[in-house]
Amino acid sequence: MAKSARIMKRNLDTGRIPERASTIMRGTVDKIIPSRSRKQPEKAQIAVERGTRRYRNLRIENTLTDENGDEVKLKKGAHVEVTVAAAGKTSTAKIITCPA
Repeated sequence: MAKSARIMKRNLDTGRIPERASTIMRGTVDKIIPSRSRKQPEKAQIAVERGTRRYRNLRIENTLTDENGDEVKLKKGAHVEVTVAAAGKTSTAKIITCPA
């Protein structure tokens, strides 16, 4: 059986659920950056503990929702866990934050 046929068979197997590659990092909200216009939301800069020097600070939009669907915002000094998960077969990543 050809390699491509084996891969196709593996991908069609309904009993196999592929997991996305992800990692969880702890961090602290370093600062809140106000928006320059009303159309853009403010951003929160998160200092990640395990990040390399170049990627230690992450900036995300400070428009989050809690488990009840209510809008919440991060505050300076808040401890958070950042989950970085690969999106499918591409090399892009999605940042998901949740207050610790």
